[in-house]
Amino acid sequence: MTKLPETLIKAWENREDAIIFTTVNEAGMPNAIYATCVSKFDDNIFLVADNYFDKTRKNILSNSPGSILFITKDGNSYQMKGSISYHKEGEIFEDMKQWNPSKHPGHAVAALNVTEVYSGAKKLV
Repeated sequence: MTKLPETLIKAWENREDAIIFTTVNEAGMPNAIYATCVSKFDDNIFLVADNYFDKTRKNILSNSPGSILFITKDGNSYQMKGSISYHKEGEIFEDMKQWNPSKHPGHAVAALNVTEVYSGAKKLV
């Protein structure tokens, strides 16, 4: 497990609302979506609620890696990359049900297990 830098954790707490969540299909074509229903689960796992995924869900189920790109309120950008697991039940799913707005369906949750972190072009992990 990779220890994420404190600067990233503080930046996550100071981020703008929307993040960009990117997956890749089996042919290598990227798919990026805006997401606002997101949360930090633990020291290495960040969650994106599957409220309206389509291509994103298909990509995840075909073992796509992924990334989360976000910007802080101060204008600094951060990118986290790693593997994605998909949860329709269990602890991670129940966690998402606690913070995902009830107006959204919350079909499942994508969990990005972070293995690389960047601040702009600078690799932090």
